[in-house]
Amino acid sequence: MPASDAVLLPEAIPVPPITVSRKVCTDFTRSSRLEWLETNGTGGFAMGTVSGANTRRYHGLLVASLRPPVDRMVLLSRLDEIVEGDPDVALSTMQYPGALHPTGYHHLVEFRLDPFPTWVWDVGGAHVEKQVFLVQGEQTVVVRYRSTRARRLRIAPFLAFRDYHSLTHANPALDGAVREDRTAGGLALHVRPYASLPELRLHASAGATFTADGVWYYAAQYAEEQDRGLDSSEDLWKMGTIALDVGPGAPAFVATTIGPRRFDEAVVEQLAAAERDRRRVRSDDTFRARLELAADQFCVRRADGKPTVIAGYPWFTDWGRDTMIALPGLLLARGRIDEAREVLRGFCAHIDRGLIPNRFPDRTDEQLEYNTVDATLWLFQAVFAWLQAGGSASFVRDEFLPIGKQILRWHREGTHHGIKVDPRDGLLTQGEPGVQLTWMDAKVGDRVITPRHGKPAEINALYYNALRLMSLWARAFGDADYATACARDADRVASSFERLFWNASRGALFDVVGPDGVADPRIRPNQIFAVALPFPLLSTERQKSVVRVVEQELLTPFGLRTLSRDDAAYIAHYGGGPAERDGAYHQGTVWPWLLGPFIRGYLTAYGRTAETVARCRELLRPLESHLSDALLGSISEVFDAEPPYRPGGCPAQAWSVAELLRLVAVDLAESPRDRIRRSASAEAPRARR
Repeated sequence: MPASDAVLLPEAIPVPPITVSRKVCTDFTRSSRLEWLETNGTGGFAMGTVSGANTRRYHGLLVASLRPPVDRMVLLSRLDEIVEGDPDVALSTMQYPGALHPTGYHHLVEFRLDPFPTWVWDVGGAHVEKQVFLVQGEQTVVVRYRSTRARRLRIAPFLAFRDYHSLTHANPALDGAVREDRTAGGLALHVRPYASLPELRLHASAGATFTADGVWYYAAQYAEEQDRGLDSSEDLWKMGTIALDVGPGAPAFVATTIGPRRFDEAVVEQLAAAERDRRRVRSDDTFRARLELAADQFCVRRADGKPTVIAGYPWFTDWGRDTMIALPGLLLARGRIDEAREVLRGFCAHIDRGLIPNRFPDRTDEQLEYNTVDATLWLFQAVFAWLQAGGSASFVRDEFLPIGKQILRWHREGTHHGIKVDPRDGLLTQGEPGVQLTWMDAKVGDRVITPRHGKPAEINALYYNALRLMSLWARAFGDADYATACARDADRVASSFERLFWNASRGALFDVVGPDGVADPRIRPNQIFAVALPFPLLSTERQKSVVRVVEQELLTPFGLRTLSRDDAAYIAHYGGGPAERDGAYHQGTVWPWLLGPFIRGYLTAYGRTAETVARCRELLRPLESHLSDALLGSISEVFDAEPPYRPGGCPAQAWSVAELLRLVAVDLAESPRDRIRRSASAEAPRARR
């Protein structure tokens, strides 16, 4: 960076809080739909709602990753707090069949992310505050309490101790014994409900006491699971009751861990300060700053210390396709070049017959999955973005170029699932019965909803770009013969693509050319990649036509629909049980990550001018507001295809966040000189006055 630009980089600053008002907090219908998320950099997390009620099986204060970033277990489900008085006041909220009990949300006056999830209750004129944060790199959650007046709290830890996809029920196998000891910092409790899972250690501040009144609580209800058509009732073990004092100048804490760390108030304050400092960002743009904080939640490390990307919280792990699409936004847009290179190396180390894995499994007894045609092609895009962000050319020359040659060879000769170059036209074809290989990968039982077998538009746009990039790199590193061969193959793809995919009657691209040569005329967003990728296909006029059709038929305030509303198969709302949701997943449902390629395609077709950039920035405003709407501070996986565009799917999705951050930080970013000019022009009239 030139020295003249360096002065424009702001100091690391705290991100402004997201605040939920008393009116919303005390409206259970609304506050139970607003979620929060804390992550620890290993795949572990804590998650819940503003109301305090757990509404998903995935909600919990300590969802530990026993084999980072996978093998996740809900250990500590929640803490139920009561403020002693006349009468006692419950702070927590939980739903049971036909009733809410307790109803602590009634007393909430504020919730905020500042930077941690923070609740403030009004209890008899005293403000009692609770704050939750995780410790980076550890399976540890810290809950801090403050009060404006002296109060005594009774806190009941509720344990689940089960896989995060499952639910637990009362059973005689649970060992409820609690071992108690005192440390210099306070009370330490040890519990191990099941021998196959780790011991949980709860530490409470000095002066805390424990009552062993453990008991099963039956039939906690998870409303979101019920809405998703899944089992929604769980029994939880109350391990006992902790009592402690809190007051002005005398905060208290409960810290829960499966590690060896000991806690006292000084340690807790040190950990909280470290977390606050870690969440400072170098941006004076609030939208970008919040996206950067959200991006950090998806960047984790495996047990061996190597970095990877979580595709979404709470239920996704690290997926090849999602990682390659998200990497430019999550890492490169924030200058984390070396970390991005290690992620690329991690996936390249598992290439099988020219394909990177689609998914790393949750369990050690499961095999890597290679059921994807596009993840490996997105790898080329990620490497190109890495170079553009300042990555060393030596990585491409010494490591990736040989890998790229191997990948293209397997694609020419044929690899898993019928993925192979068709020698008749040079296009990439794929598919076999019962397998879904593109990003439109929904499946209900044995039925693939959108099989797209044959030659999908975006797959061949990606393949064309891979050939162009390999030609470019090979020539740069002295392999002229290979460069020429790749360029020749790319020319053939371009010629065949325009001939086979152009739908003159719609002024758009066919979505797929089937194995029988029949083209699918449905209007889907996949065609935008033929314009949006670094090496676009089509003439300028046809590029504009594609963008125009996608805009008219698919663009919404929150992203692109996956199918035109004119299609008989169009589904306007994403909801219901697993079959209904998977059936709607790519049949109209809106995906915000597609806004990234749409905007890049728009700028390619219409040019980058002050007017086009301003128009594209306006397209981001609804998603900026969404940061305070569902999972606070993050972007959902999908939205309904019609107003009011209700969010759905995974509440925090990596490529949704990544594509927005890439747009804000790279594609639509002002250069330092632009910022100087804008500031100068804004000041000039004032100076004249």
